[in-house]
Amino acid sequence: MLLASSLFLIVLVLVIWQPKGLQIGTTAVLGAIAALLFGVVSWHDVWVVTSIVWDATLAFVGIILLSMVLDEIGFFEWCAIKMAKLSRGNGHLMFVYSLLLGAFVAALFANDGAALILTPILLAKMRILKLNAKTILAFLLAGGFISDSASLPFVFSNLTNIVTADYFHIGFMEYLRTMIVPYIVSVAVSIGFLWLLLRKDIPKSVDVSLLKNEDEVLKSRVLFNFSWFFLALLLIGYVVGDMYHIPISFFALGGGLLYLFIAAYFKSAKVWLTIKNAPWQVVWFSIGLYIVVYGLKNAGLTDELAKLLQSFSQSGDFVAVVGTGFVSAALSAVMNNMPTIMIMDISIEDIKNPLLAYANIIGANLGPKMTPFGSLATLLWLHVLEKKGVKIGFWEYSKFGLLVTPPILFIVLISLYIWG
Repeated sequence: MLLASSLFLIVLVLVIWQPKGLQIGTTAVLGAIAALLFGVVSWHDVWVVTSIVWDATLAFVGIILLSMVLDEIGFFEWCAIKMAKLSRGNGHLMFVYSLLLGAFVAALFANDGAALILTPILLAKMRILKLNAKTILAFLLAGGFISDSASLPFVFSNLTNIVTADYFHIGFMEYLRTMIVPYIVSVAVSIGFLWLLLRKDIPKSVDVSLLKNEDEVLKSRVLFNFSWFFLALLLIGYVVGDMYHIPISFFALGGGLLYLFIAAYFKSAKVWLTIKNAPWQVVWFSIGLYIVVYGLKNAGLTDELAKLLQSFSQSGDFVAVVGTGFVSAALSAVMNNMPTIMIMDISIEDIKNPLLAYANIIGANLGPKMTPFGSLATLLWLHVLEKKGVKIGFWEYSKFGLLVTPPILFIVLISLYIWG
């Protein structure tokens, strides 16, 4: 246990720190190699881990590819400008609409898409609108939070969702039926809490006339109109795939590549450049870190967690759901939600309560917001903001996350208990 824990902590610190430009995927793979050399995991374990995460990682790459191309043609910028103008200059309405836009993007394009693609666009628009630093920070913190709290409704809305759905063989429609109400509750409660907490920093009025016409940002109006049809078609594909038990990555990655070639035909994207800039490091990160984490499982961590979760289950479904969600959230905040989701999935496997898989997802999606290193999306989000000249300190972020996350998490878990 000491060796496995030490190796995991070293890898996690290096992932967060990224010394001398050492990329996260490279760090995770080096950690996996070390785990093999020290006997923490075996080659069989590598095969087991790969069989668990391959669908999730390929689906993630596909979703980000699709997001990148849509971003290239102006899709998200059009949405951001439209959202701002719909507020008619009312600052509080703009705050709510920006969070609803974030919830929409997080649901369809995953939390990473919302955090990494939408955030720079919103930041640029807020600077054009001449909003002050406090207001910009309020919008950014709220947007960063909603990107994770709204990544619940579809299997593909978060890497954690895909991994757990694959692990427990949860179908697309079964997952959607269970999580649709917690998603709605999460979005509504998140917006309410965030507005109450940040309302003093939101201006009463904003001069939206400073923004350009939304249609001016589009590279191709025909492709933009087609993109809505394509997204609807892709959703239908997920449903059909569920009926025939087709891996979700078949549609996510296939759809992303197909849309890329369609955009290239319209001369709105470059195929090789887009593929080259896709987040391939996340693939190596997912597989490498999960191999390192599997060493913790071999050392007995999952057995101890299973005993704790079993004791929750003996106290009834309410305690089991809330307890599992908060354990998952706490672990995610401390050791990142990617390893947490696998450890928790293994721990609840033998507990015959299907709600615990969903409680684990909710905890792993919301819990990371309590610390800056709780999720890969947040780490990348903070890195993007720093490059744009906005630095959010560790304690500033953690104070905000610790204040907002627990009550929202509790309410969302109750909605799962009632609805599920």
